[in-house]
Amino acid sequence: MNKLSLQGAVWVASDIHLGAAIPETARAFQGFLDQARRHADALILCGDIFDAWVGDDHALRNPPDWLAAALDELRTTARAIPLWLVRGNRDFLMGRALADALSARLLDAPVVLDTDAGPILLAHGDEYCTDDHAYQRFRRIVRTPWVQQVFLALPLGLRRAIAARARARSRQTRRTKPMAIMDVNPAAIAQALRDSGCHILIHGHTHRPAIHTLDLDGRTAQRYVLPDWEYDGGAPPRGGWIEIDAAGIRLVTDPESAQS
Repeated sequence: MNKLSLQGAVWVASDIHLGAAIPETARAFQGFLDQARRHADALILCGDIFDAWVGDDHALRNPPDWLAAALDELRTTARAIPLWLVRGNRDFLMGRALADALSARLLDAPVVLDTDAGPILLAHGDEYCTDDHAYQRFRRIVRTPWVQQVFLALPLGLRRAIAARARARSRQTRRTKPMAIMDVNPAAIAQALRDSGCHILIHGHTHRPAIHTLDLDGRTAQRYVLPDWEYDGGAPPRGGWIEIDAAGIRLVTDPESAQS
């Protein structure tokens, strides 16, 4: 399993789902990045930073205004503190060209973080939703290297159309699936912790921020679920992150904190 040593204050966020139609969410996220630059020693964005990613060339060749602004903020952050990018289920095609252009680093997850709060298993989280068999089949297919190579060889416009269709189909499917199927499987969580040798797991993906305590072979373990970000949907705004340092682990879910 991958391992990474990070000392000092480590901040982790995920599921921002940046896109063209969420200016308030982008503004809140920019405020968060400004805070991270001032107070964190390292920042990990743990997947689904973007609502969709159809290839690094989309970002590096004449990006739309919203994307150019987001990349500028990420680049500014990476110049101030180490910035690590984890691929999620929406942006699993992020590649080294993007990371290099941002002066950021790609981080393959699941990964064990060696932190001042002890060892922590970090993942995006979709790999633990094992009860959703259809999604897991899809996940295996789209993460196959030759499938990605074929997709990335398509014209950019066609890739965008395929991604838009896939997102629409995903939204329709989610309306009919039982909520329990789309959450993590407890047995998969327990096995991941055993395999990693950790008793703390941090993940995103499910949009259900919480701190769960579980018994792992007679020892107490904890699962921290990162918040998703939403400031444009008309519902009460939400967002947040996790802070890790020598004092412990803190889940921050106050949406106003991202704008202070």
